[in-house]
Parts: sequence; structure tokens; C-alpha cells
Amino acid sequence: MTPTDSADFEQMFEWAPISLWLEDFSALKDLFDGWRTAGVTDLEAHLRADPTRVQQCAAGIRILQVNRQTLALFSAASLEELQQRLPDVFRGDMFTTMLPEMLSLWNGRLDYSNQTVNYALDGRRIDVAIRVRVLRGHEDRWDRVLISLEDTTAAVQTRRQLAASESHARDLFHYSPVSLWVEDFSGVKQLLEEVRAQGIQDFRVFLSVHPEFVERCMEEIRVLEVNRQTLTMFGAASQEELLGNLGKVFRDEMHDTFAEQLIDLWNGKTEQVREVVNYGLGGALINIHMQFAVLPDHAHDWSLVLVSLVDITARKKAEAYLEYLGKHDSLTRLRNRAFYVEELNRISRKGPWPLGILAMDLNGLKRINDSEGHVAGDALLRRAGEVLASASAGQPGCMARIGGDEFVALLPGADERAAQELKGRIESMTELNNQFYPGQALSLSIGVASAQRASEVEDALHAADQAMFDAKARFYQEGRHERRRPAG
Repeated sequence: MTPTDSADFEQMFEWAPISLWLEDFSALKDLFDGWRTAGVTDLEAHLRADPTRVQQCAAGIRILQVNRQTLALFSAASLEELQQRLPDVFRGDMFTTMLPEMLSLWNGRLDYSNQTVNYALDGRRIDVAIRVRVLRGHEDRWDRVLISLEDTTAAVQTRRQLAASESHARDLFHYSPVSLWVEDFSGVKQLLEEVRAQGIQDFRVFLSVHPEFVERCMEEIRVLEVNRQTLTMFGAASQEELLGNLGKVFRDEMHDTFAEQLIDLWNGKTEQVREVVNYGLGGALINIHMQFAVLPDHAHDWSLVLVSLVDITARKKAEAYLEYLGKHDSLTRLRNRAFYVEELNRISRKGPWPLGILAMDLNGLKRINDSEGHVAGDALLRRAGEVLASASAGQPGCMARIGGDEFVALLPGADERAAQELKGRIESMTELNNQFYPGQALSLSIGVASAQRASEVEDALHAADQAMFDAKARFYQEGRHERRRPAG
């Protein structure tokens, strides 16, 4: 090398934009040669057997020169300060830090790279990509080794933050209290496009003519991933078990709701909300509030869809119970007065005719309430409800409790003969009920009438009431009970 070449090299070394170290590893090579002569073949095992041997390796490395970028990177004022404070630079587990470099040299690799961590003298952590090269002409002695350190802190931190963000996102997915499904609908989109290419314009009509198309679309859905709540909701031990039994989950009612979902997709609605029914693997019905969205970056092919499912079974049961309470008497389980009035108005408007009517009154309720208390009276009312519900079971109409001890049966499409047959069944079942329940006897006074048209309904109701009052009068007269005066 000429003096000019040497000067150029010095300037390139000194002003290089990355940290450069010129070091002498000859003492380390002598140490390695001595260990080989002593029979050492497994360097890692040899170092693990005695941690002080790592310190011997470190002592075999001598820094000859560093460049300006090195001093700036490690916040050192001079090479001397850097050398004096090397333990601050290469802190931590020396075995873990040095082992990859030692093994590379031991195995004859004189040019290798690694990713490690150093520390500046001001305490900053520096992630570095290290490249070690024994210079040409010095392979026998390792007395000239060039080391470059590239500061990768920003890149490493970015990767670390990205990994943390991804981990956070995955945790949000897997531990969400809502069932989440990641699905691929690209096959569904392709099928819809094929149908559109055939010139189909009314997709709803198309589905009504080709219901099998819905099944084809369902078969094209690929479930990519589900979260933990999904497994819990559907009673699956693993994702594999759930995905292997999707036919048990999406069945029956799901065909019609999925058809509506396809119609929305056909019309460009890629975000949807609807209530659907699925089934757990154990067979239990699950009412579900579903939110469906094709993710914006995948709107061109629908290859990534997020579906969230919320179990609303309990809410549906509560709604059904509230609806039941709104139409039923809670004590007798028969229809209540509000439902009776609605049904009477509906029949009066639309029929069918004739309309059979039974007016009924529970005998002796006031006496029982006064003598034995309302608990005993309520028990008798419940028994009346059992009898009336059983007698009218399977028969169209309305059996209702419309007052304290008053009941009415509306039988649309039934004449007075059919109404009399129901009266006979009620009386027969009352006798059976009294045989089953000891103590207080159940007794109903019943009046029957019928109307042939809407204009006769009011008179028929009055006639049934009057027949019921007559029967009640005979009951008290024959039984010598204290007669209750009918209201009004």
C-alpha cells in the first residue's frame, strides 16, 4: 500500500458513517490454540464448565483504533475513555453476548455478523448489527480484525413496537367477550359475480327459484380463525372441533337468514346487522345478534370478513316471557282480559263464523277467600286454569280469565253444539280434578251461546252471561250456599 493509499484508508476509516473498530484478536487465537492442544473440541461446553474462561476470551481482545462515529455513538470523549469504560459498553451476560462470536471464530468463520446490544457511556441502550472480519493477510494471527457496528435501535424499536401492537391486537381478538370470526368470502363473491354475469337482476326471485344456491354459497365460506369466546359460546374444546362441526352450528333457520344476508351483499351492503339463530355443538339453540363487515382493504374480493356474535338467548327468553305475561294471566296461565278483548275485536271484524261463547264463573271463591284465605282461593283458581286449559287443548280459540272468578271461551268457527261439547268436557275434567285434589271441590257455573255474525256478538255475550248466572243460582240453591249477587 502506498503512502497515499494509506492516508486515504485512514480518512475512510476515520470518517465512515458507521462505527468502526480495529482490534487485535491474536491473544484470543493463542488461547484457542492452547485449548485445542489440550483436547477441547466443544467450545460451548468448555466455556459453560467454567464461566471465568469467557473472561479469558474477552481479555484476549485488544482495541487498536476506533473512528469518530464510534466515539459519537457511545458518547465517549476519546479512545482512552472508551477503553477504560468497556464494562459499561458490553454490560450484561458476557456469555450470552460473546458466545456467537467465539463459536464463529472457533469454527473457522473469519467473517460473520450478529445482532446484539451495547450501551453508550451515558446509559443509552443501543441495538447494533455487528459485522466481524479478520483482514486479509492476517488470517494466521488474527492480529487485525475490522468490526463494524450499525446502530439499529430505531429499526429494532419499530419492530418491537409493531410486535407489541400485533400482540395487543391479537389479545383483543382472543380475549374479547364477544364471539369473533375471521372469514374469507371471496368464493361467495365469485359465485355472485357469476350469477350477475348471467344477466340476473332480481336476485331474490333467483334465490326463490334456485334455493340450492344458498347452500353453494355457504359451502364457499372459509373460516380463518375464531376467538376463545366463540369456543365457549358453541361448546367446542378447540377451533378444530368447532370448524369440523359447522354443519351442527349453521342449520335449519340459518338457511333463510343467510339468504337475506346474500341479498344484502348482492345489493352492495357489505356491513350488516341482524338477529340470527345458531346451535351449540350440544344442540342448544342460541339466539344471536350478528354484525358482519367486509374489511375495507379487502372490499375488492371479500377475502377478509369480520363477524361478531353476541349471545342474546337470555334477552330473547326475557322478551318472550314479557310478551307471555302481556297476553296471559300469571295465576291460571290462561289468556288475560287484554288478549280476550283484542281477540273478540279481531273475530268481530274478520270471523270466522259462527262464534261459540262460553261464560264461566268459579263457584264459592269469595267464601273460600274469606274462610281459608287468598292462598286457598288462588290454589282453586289455578285448578280452574288447569281444567280449562286441558279441556280446550288443541282447539282453536281463546280461553281467558277476564276477572277475579270470571272466565270466557271464544270459539271462532264453532256453533252452539260445539260450544256445548266443550262445556261437557270442562264438566267431565272438573270431576276428574276433584278426584285428584282432596279437600275443597272445584265447581264452575257455565253459560253457552253463539253468534252467526258480528251484529249478534253483543247479544250472544249477554245471553252466555245470563245462562251462567242462572247456572250459578241453581248451584247455590241446590247446595244451600250463601248466594253471591252478580255484579251489575
